[in-house]
Amino acid sequence: MLKKWEVAGEIATNINNSNNPIILGSSLVEAEGYILRIATEKWVNQVFGMAIYYTSLRRRWKPGQTIVFLHKTSVGDSIIGYGVIGKICGKDELSEEEIRECEKYGWKKAIEFKYVKSVEPLPIKETFLKDSKLRGRYFHGLKLDEEQLNSIISQAEGLQH
Repeated sequence: MLKKWEVAGEIATNINNSNNPIILGSSLVEAEGYILRIATEKWVNQVFGMAIYYTSLRRRWKPGQTIVFLHKTSVGDSIIGYGVIGKICGKDELSEEEIRECEKYGWKKAIEFKYVKSVEPLPIKETFLKDSKLRGRYFHGLKLDEEQLNSIISQAEGLQH
């Protein structure tokens, strides 16, 4: 049975069957990582091929944070991989070609990864996130704490052959 709490005007849902609420996206929890939803196959290839993600999303990005990548698949939004941030670059640190691309899409910075790993798609509806009311693009930028990251990554790694 799900328990709900209201915390700082947000509804927190107990999705781990303990007495402590998991607050999805709450500013009360320091983020160990985030979910980034990759919109196109071209950008999926860029993330896993070049280990870089361009964004205009405002978050407290820090080296060492883990990013979980989400992409729409034939079975719905699915976790397709993850990576660990190595460096955050502002536009002034990018090449001319990268700056043109950023201006074209409205991106403000580049996240360079120490490493990225692709995994067999893990549908969101098979993770603890199924109990959230979020769908599709609303997962983009969602903060995750250490327990949530570990849950998603271990579940995704368990699908590997």
